[in-house]
Amino acid sequence: MANQKISDRTGPLPDFNQSLPMSLLRARESVMRKFMPALQAQGLSAQQWRVMRALHEESAQDLSSLAKRCYLLKPSLSRIIRNLEARGIVHRLIDPRDQRVSVVSISPEGIRLFQTILPYSESQYAHITNTFGAEKLQQLYELLEQLVEDLDDTDQE
Repeated sequence: MANQKISDRTGPLPDFNQSLPMSLLRARESVMRKFMPALQAQGLSAQQWRVMRALHEESAQDLSSLAKRCYLLKPSLSRIIRNLEARGIVHRLIDPRDQRVSVVSISPEGIRLFQTILPYSESQYAHITNTFGAEKLQQLYELLEQLVEDLDDTDQE
């Protein structure tokens, strides 16, 4: 079955190592191994970095929007924000228009930390692009986005 083409599969589950979730997980782990040393050196998890990146690109986000953007469950995001807030990396304020909503933004200390990690992150993106190929990487981004859109569309039906 390991050599069976995807198009030939009509029923049985693929081998464990060829399942889509495992293939995506292996790819994620391989990619993250390139980025983790710089994050660990700064005492950050991949999820904390994801939140910092999202806030660096678009600061002052409410927790619901940020959770959705970072693909994090709200309880996990709340723990991450508490940790980053305690370290002075983010600020959390109550939205003056709606007292029930917390708005999070990256702090000046968070921006400094982001700028410290950025060159390493950029060098790893360059390494991945050079190793895998810019055209294949762009194609992979497009295929993954199409997969998400197609599966999300079927969830709407």
